[in-house]
Amino acid sequence: MAIRTAKLNRQTKETDVSIELNIDGTGKSSVRCDEQFLKHMLETFARYSSFDIDMVAKGDNDHHLVEDVAIVLGSALREALGDTPVERIASAVVPMDDALVEVDLDIVDRPYAEIDCPDVLYHHFLRSFAMSSGITLHVIVKRGFDDHHMVEATFKALGTALRRATTKRETVLSTKERPKVRRG
Repeated sequence: MAIRTAKLNRQTKETDVSIELNIDGTGKSSVRCDEQFLKHMLETFARYSSFDIDMVAKGDNDHHLVEDVAIVLGSALREALGDTPVERIASAVVPMDDALVEVDLDIVDRPYAEIDCPDVLYHHFLRSFAMSSGITLHVIVKRGFDDHHMVEATFKALGTALRRATTKRETVLSTKERPKVRRG
C-alpha cells in the first residue's frame, strides 16, 4: 500500500510556509518557526496523531503565521488522504491537569467547525484547519482554568482523533455513493 504523503508550500506577502506530511508516520516532527507555542502545539499534534511533520514557517506576525500554518497543514492532510477509504469518524477526550477537552471529527468533505477554545488565535487555527482540510470538527472544553493546558489538551485530542479517523478501511464508510467530481 502506498504511504499517504503531501508536500505543500504557501507563500504570501505575509508568510512562507512549507510542509511535508506523512499521515502513515510515527509521530516524528521537525518544526522550524519563531512562534514557540505554535511549534510546541505542532510537535504535540504530530506525536499524538502519529503523523510525521517537517515544516518551515515564517511570517510577519503571529496571527498571519498561525492562520497560514493551519491552512497549509489542513490542505496537506486533505491531499495526503487522497481517495483511500478511512474510518472517517472519531472522538478523543484528553485530560491535562486542570483541563478536560473533547474533540469529535468527521473526515467528510463538508467543512464545519464548532470550536470552544479560550485563546482566540488558536480558535482561529482550529477553524482554518477544519475549513482547509474539509473536515467537520467539534472542540468542547469540558473544564479548565489554564489557557495553555486547555489549548494543549485540544491539540492532543485532535491528534488522537485524527489518528483514529485516518485508519485505513477496505471500503468507504458512507450510506451514499462516492460523489463524482469533475475537474476543469
